[in-house]
Amino acid sequence: MSILFRKRKAGLTPQLLMAAWINGKDLPLAHMNLNLTRNIIFFDIESTGLNVLRDRIIQLALVRYHPDDPQPIEKVYLINPKMPIAPEAVAVHGITYEDVKDKPSFDQLANEIYEFIGDADLAGYNSNRFDVPLLMEEFARAGIDFELEGRRTIDVQRIFYKMEPRTLAAAYKFYCQQTLTNAHDALADVRATVEVLDGQLRTYADEDYETPDGEVVPKPIRNDVQSLDAFTNDLNIVDVTQRLRYDTDGTIVFNFGKYMGKPVAEVLSRDKQYYQWMLDKEFSFQVKKIIKRLVEDFEKDA
Repeated sequence: MSILFRKRKAGLTPQLLMAAWINGKDLPLAHMNLNLTRNIIFFDIESTGLNVLRDRIIQLALVRYHPDDPQPIEKVYLINPKMPIAPEAVAVHGITYEDVKDKPSFDQLANEIYEFIGDADLAGYNSNRFDVPLLMEEFARAGIDFELEGRRTIDVQRIFYKMEPRTLAAAYKFYCQQTLTNAHDALADVRATVEVLDGQLRTYADEDYETPDGEVVPKPIRNDVQSLDAFTNDLNIVDVTQRLRYDTDGTIVFNFGKYMGKPVAEVLSRDKQYYQWMLDKEFSFQVKKIIKRLVEDFEKDA
């Protein structure tokens, strides 16, 4: 998850959060009514990227709640990752390498963090898929075996997704106030989709959209195909299978695998074995067509 759960709920942007942390300004404390039998720690990580094996922690926030003490204990660390921070990550959390270059590394803080967590249960937002495994990897690199055995974990995002499903049937009930019958019959699903879009056009006709980084898009849900196309597609993705994307400079880079974030043309022109592997494996015809063109153009200009 990006930005500690309680702070995002307060409506603060990553940049404001970073400024508040650096300037020492306190943020609203999260109130929690969960029945506890032992300590629980809500935590969040900001990192150099999204790969839990390769990327590193640059900010770690922990809030520890006790069964017999209503006042939680908070800790926040800025950490030197000893590696570059991806521009895409900086765009999300606003933390640059300049902010952390003089901070301690994780291995220097590992024992202190480990002792603070103790045998507490863990909770977060998307924490089971991201924060927990990334934290475990950091501990392992520091020579600490951080065990989950006997430790309970709560992923608040999973509660949200399970209780508020994003299925066509759920959308039909929400926007059309009706129950979808014959779900997964192709024609019934198409008819329901048309009604859902009609309901969305009514519901959001006068609503602005705020992006995760705080940019306001005026009334994007308009009765106009071009507007809806722009709103529902990620313009940074190159192909429909999302294997390739544009980086911040407009260069087509890998969106998967060991060359994640690396320029496609340059890499495949150098690593012919990987190029042939992509041509032989189950990548889409679109991806294969794009990489052939990229390699041809790169080698022609070399």
